[in-house]
Amino acid sequence: MSTTTKSGGLFPALLKYWRGRCGISQLDLAVAADVSSRHISFLETGRSRPSRQMVLQLGSALGLALRDQNALLVAADFEEAYATPSVDEALAGPIGDAVTRMMAQHEPYPMVLMDRLYTVLRANTPAMRMVTDFLAEPEALVWPFNTFDVLFDPRLARPFVVGWPVFARALLSRMQQEALRRPNDAALAAMVERMFTYPDVPADFRTPDFSQDSPAVFTLSLKRDQLEVSFLTMATQFSAPQSVMLEELIIESYFPVDDTTDAYCRAGAPAS
Repeated sequence: MSTTTKSGGLFPALLKYWRGRCGISQLDLAVAADVSSRHISFLETGRSRPSRQMVLQLGSALGLALRDQNALLVAADFEEAYATPSVDEALAGPIGDAVTRMMAQHEPYPMVLMDRLYTVLRANTPAMRMVTDFLAEPEALVWPFNTFDVLFDPRLARPFVVGWPVFARALLSRMQQEALRRPNDAALAAMVERMFTYPDVPADFRTPDFSQDSPAVFTLSLKRDQLEVSFLTMATQFSAPQSVMLEELIIESYFPVDDTTDAYCRAGAPAS
């Protein structure tokens, strides 16, 4: 009996692709998913069709993002398992309230909420102050703005980033590594390419620097005239979100690394 599916038999190829991307053998995947390696072989050759639960087990065992697990389900002719709400829907109710409280509690230090493409969706007052204080052409900033565009566009913050070539190379390498891990994300790939449309971005930036692991935190230093501030940045993501949009949201917190920066932040805080 034919095992061809409505999707044209995409599941076997997609399963094999993701297993290869993860660099694991059929036996490794079988152990992780608690099935036989023979069954994995049959799934990859199309001799067997998976149940919906099996697709979810395999996606989880491969450590796939929820967006990619949905794609695996669709390839096997099942409905998506994880909701893909809009940003407003994802941040409605208690989750949005929690983000608002986090941003308020983090003041007088900056905090922003970004999507998977590093577009700022929400920002507390200190974050907006920091951005606007370091713009070459404030009128060039359009909401919602992208943090990479702000740091790479010479009309925005780029002229004020201390040690821009080193900082930008490290930041871009992290994004390039993310693009390699998410090869089906055309929007992320397009964003990487957009960085090279800005003037004087070195051509050798196209080759990611894999000599060192991407740091867990970055130090961003900005200098304009006599004002110089330095922040340690830390990214946080939702745990077990069960929603594609929530899984992809990033909360970035900024912490002053010296007394001058702390004073700068507190000087902009409203009087208590």
